[in-house]
Amino acid sequence: MLLCGHPALAPDAQVALTLRLVGGLTTAEIASAYLVPEATIAQRIVRAKRKIRDAHMPLTIPADLSERAAVLATVLGLIFNEGYLAHTELAGTLTRAALADQAIRLTAVAADALPDEPELGGLLAVELFHRSREAARTDTDGVLVRLVDQDRALWDRSMVARGFEALSLALARRQLGPWQIQALIAAEHTRDQPDWARIVRYYDLLLGMAPGPVAALNRAVAVSEADGPTAGLAAMDAVLGLGEYHLLHAARAHVLGLLGRAAESRAEWRLAATLTQNPSELAFVAARLAEAGGEPRDQGPVPFGRGF
Repeated sequence: MLLCGHPALAPDAQVALTLRLVGGLTTAEIASAYLVPEATIAQRIVRAKRKIRDAHMPLTIPADLSERAAVLATVLGLIFNEGYLAHTELAGTLTRAALADQAIRLTAVAADALPDEPELGGLLAVELFHRSREAARTDTDGVLVRLVDQDRALWDRSMVARGFEALSLALARRQLGPWQIQALIAAEHTRDQPDWARIVRYYDLLLGMAPGPVAALNRAVAVSEADGPTAGLAAMDAVLGLGEYHLLHAARAHVLGLLGRAAESRAEWRLAATLTQNPSELAFVAARLAEAGGEPRDQGPVPFGRGF
């Protein structure tokens, strides 16, 4: 991973190349992680290979690894995300557990090897907090269970404790970064009653450091919890660039339902279903659509399939 993260390549090219050649993810899975067409990722990888070849870049690991730590964290985070929530119906389950656990193992090794890079510790905390919920994330039929509805007695408390330990060590370096903020958000969700106003403030801080539409959507969801569905819907409607992202439509469907706008809610659930590939998530969406008075399969056959 450190070899592929050559600083002469653009950061996105470094990440795509590493995920494909070392991380074992397919081009389609990488594209899903980036929310871009598969052809875009394929072109990035081809261009990166060509640049390495034409420029005769030495594939060696430098003595100073700090310049490659950020890309390494991004790569490990995306590998974990694919393990935490598989982006393909071929997975057959919500989680690719072995991949998620491998990402945690590698992140722990990286954090130990680079103690002056607290973002790796922040990432490790994020991974541990999320992974701790595994036993509660689906019901007996394999259907996704939202975080708010999960049986917290099923959470792995030793993993939660490891997450707090990793976060504490990272924050002690006093070099706050995006992964540490995401860890603070995940830590807040370990409370029986999360402070949603605090979570909104964390997202404001995160967006100031690492702006992006998915973080903006997550902030909008937090706003709906802190300030009500009307404010949340307004925040969601301000998010750009996620028209093909199923979680945007699922979030809008939920708040529209709370506002009594049933027809619009059903339309959003249907759209979410067409964009969802994971069978566990798709079963969840189908159930919500049925509850909203719609037909789960009225848009054609729907196969059974981070965020909800």
